[in-house]
Formats: sequence, C-alpha cells, structure tokens
Amino acid sequence: MYSEKVLSQVINWRRDIHAHPELSQHEQRTSELAANVLESLGLEVTRNIGGFGVVGLLKGKNPGKTIALRADMDALPLNEETGLPYASQVKDVMHACGHDTHTAMLMGTACVLSEMRDKLNGNVKFIFQPAEEFNPIGGAPGMIKDGALENPHVDAMLALHVWPLYETGKIIMKAGPQMGASDRIFLTINGQTAHGSAPDQGIDAIVIAANVITGLQSIVSRSISPLESVVLTIGKINGGYRYNVIPDHVEIEGTVRTIREDVQARMSELITRTAKGIAESLGGMCEVKYVKGYPPMINDAELVNLVSESVKKTSADLFIVEQPELGAEDFAFFARERPAVMAWLGCRPANIEAKDFAKLHNKKFCPDENCFKFGIDYFVQSVIDYLG
Repeated sequence: MYSEKVLSQVINWRRDIHAHPELSQHEQRTSELAANVLESLGLEVTRNIGGFGVVGLLKGKNPGKTIALRADMDALPLNEETGLPYASQVKDVMHACGHDTHTAMLMGTACVLSEMRDKLNGNVKFIFQPAEEFNPIGGAPGMIKDGALENPHVDAMLALHVWPLYETGKIIMKAGPQMGASDRIFLTINGQTAHGSAPDQGIDAIVIAANVITGLQSIVSRSISPLESVVLTIGKINGGYRYNVIPDHVEIEGTVRTIREDVQARMSELITRTAKGIAESLGGMCEVKYVKGYPPMINDAELVNLVSESVKKTSADLFIVEQPELGAEDFAFFARERPAVMAWLGCRPANIEAKDFAKLHNKKFCPDENCFKFGIDYFVQSVIDYLG
C-alpha cells in the first residue's frame, strides 16, 4: 500500500521523537522537525500556531474541498521503564500516550500525499498540535484561535490515536460520542484544629472529607440516569499535620467524565450542593471549584461512513464499537468546529493479551511499530476518497 516507501523513515522519526520527548507547551524540537519535513516536501508551512503548533498546506492540482489531518506532539511527566534502545533521554519525561507515533505517521502521510498532489481535487492541511495533555485548556483551542482551520477553510478533519486495547491491524471508530468530556474539581474543606485526644473540641476536616468523598458517589448512583455514562473520581487528597492533631484543612482534587454535554452541565451544581451540604452538616465548610475541560469527542456520522469505506480499501480491519470510552481528547474542540472523526489504531501485538500489555499513560507503554502502516494507509485512502 501507500506506506511502503516511507515506513522505515517513519519508524526512524518516531524513535528520534521518542528519545527526545517534550512536555506540553515545550514542543519546540518536535515542531521544528515536523515543519522542516513539510517544507522539504514543498508545502506551505506556518509555525507557532497556538504555541508550538505547525500547519502545512498541500494544494492539489484542481480546486476542491480542504481536509485536515491532525497529530499531537506532547509527552507526559513520567520516567520511562521500557528498556528500549531509543528510550527517553529526558529524565521524568516520556511519550507514554503515543503522540510520538501520531507525529511520525502524519509526517509519513504528508510524504505520500505530496507525491499525489497532481491527482488531488482540493487541499490537505497537516496540523501538528501542541499541548493535548494540558487539561483543562488543551492545545486545540489555541490553534483554532490562531486560524488553523481557515485560509483555506477546512471542511473536515481526521485524527488517529494508538489504542493498546486492540490488536495491530485494526482501526476502530463509531458514529456519535466516542470519547468523554473531562472536567476537574477542586474541593477545599475547612474545619477547626484540636488535639487528637479531644475531637469534640475541634471540627475534623479529614472526617468531613471522607464523608464528602463517599457522598459524591451518590450523585452518580442517585442523581444521574443509570442509562448515562458518568465517572466521578477523586485522585488526590492533601491534609493533616501530625498523627495526634485534628486537622482544620483538607484539599481534594478529582475528575468528572461524561458523554453528554447536558449531563456535563449539571455536574457542577450537583457536586457543589452535595459537598457543601455534607460539610456544613458536620460543622465545617467546603469551597468547590469546578473547571470545565475537554468536551465529549463526537464523531460525525456521515464522515464515519465515508472513512469506514476507506478502511475497507486498505489491509486494516474495520471495527465499529458500540460503546464510547471515557478517556478524553482535545481533538474534541476541533470536532466542535468541523465534521470530524477520531479513530483508534490498534497497536498491540497479536501474541500478547490485552491484560498483559502496558496501557496508555504507563511507564512501560510501547506500541507495536507494525501499526504505523495501517495508520498511514488509512489517512491516505481517506483523503483520496474525501477529495474525490
């Protein structure tokens, strides 16, 4: 297929990026690499869009629509434990979410499509996005604000994400909601300090916190329809001074995941009412800060139908899922602006069971490089079919 000529170069690019990871809003080296590759192909390249974002424009021979392909570039603050010869050379920074693979595959796709420009009826934009992991702000809104979807106007967008749950060779998608919204909550509980032997003389912020955390789960089980998907997870608690001191202050942080935006809109009021009510019933107070993050990732049904047919023309296996997952993606901001599809790319070797393969955001995450050809071929065939 299309990827054969560029596959070895894509692997080299990916390994180079993997060895030199950069955190959100610091993707200078990676973005420069992408921009240089695009310029070497004769594309119109714009740097520093929404931070270190890069946009490359490939103009087809004939006028037509414009389709955009997006890859994210940032890494995570993890210390790699893969033992790979090209493992991260940066302490406590690692490409544990596969953005190095996304960037390399999109550069390879640009190489293939640049040789087809005389056969394209329209344009292709290659969008290399920073700060996908920078929740709740993300990197997509900045690129949108700086005009990444204009000049020329983008009519549709595609993106891929390596997905270790599925075997290499599969491309997975669904129409409608595919990934969840991701919000953050910050709770500050205030009580009154006392000696540990005299709890009646204080107001125990830890006991209040325990009751608040338990009570918040009743929102999911009793205030939201059981037919809706909602997750409320508390991931961080800070409080206390000493083993024998009743503390007066506890800080709690968590995440809220939803699929529907109307449900997402209700969560702030429900959490605030529940947390404050419990704290006050126990003599304390609770301050609640609810920060909306990435919206739900909604795939356009018509575009899903088109690219599903494109997958069938490649050597990949199409897998349409019924249920979304509550992981979040800031590509959802792009999907709010234009018809878009986020597809998952299986990256787990067939001889390894899912339970034994490192997941995303894991220090040992290492996607199968054999998946790259399926991702590139998907992008190329989809562009050809969309532009006609």
